[in-house]
Amino acid sequence: MKRDIILAGVGGQGILSIAAVIGIAAVDSGLNLKQAEVHGMSQRGGAVQSHLRISDAPIASDLIPEGSCDMILSVEPMEALRYLPFLAPDGWVVTSSKTFENIEDYPAEDALFEEIRKVENHLIIDASAISRELGSQKASNMVMLGAAMDKLGLEQERLEGALNTLFGRKGEDVVQLNKEALMAGRNGIGI
Repeated sequence: MKRDIILAGVGGQGILSIAAVIGIAAVDSGLNLKQAEVHGMSQRGGAVQSHLRISDAPIASDLIPEGSCDMILSVEPMEALRYLPFLAPDGWVVTSSKTFENIEDYPAEDALFEEIRKVENHLIIDASAISRELGSQKASNMVMLGAAMDKLGLEQERLEGALNTLFGRKGEDVVQLNKEALMAGRNGIGI
């Protein structure tokens, strides 16, 4: 088993929480994990991305080579486009449809989604609307993780256990909300 995943978004969208949940679940599954993060200026809406490499064999490098990424999991659609050169020919792009227009020449949404739809394996999900239905916009990152869950190669129980580990100190209500968001994303319908 091997998965190379790039997590992408804008500061404050919960990319590092997604990375932590996947990392905890992978280690609890007895897998090897390497992670490299690049933090943007989160207070200013800067780009944030993380390379996650998961394998049952030893992993030499924490950086994913171009053309070999199994999945780009993005909570912001333009950030997904930044990493397309890393995507393997059979790789997946799983992204939120909610844009974060943090630059003056942000592309038109139609053009943005047209580029994403050129990737054969893509899923665009309205994580923002799903998380609003759950009562917490902050849970949209876990909705996105749920949308990607079946392609990660990790068991649902391990991901839910990782949510307990990561959010347990915040109380059972927070853990339960994140579990609900995970499942809502898994059951969500792409656009």
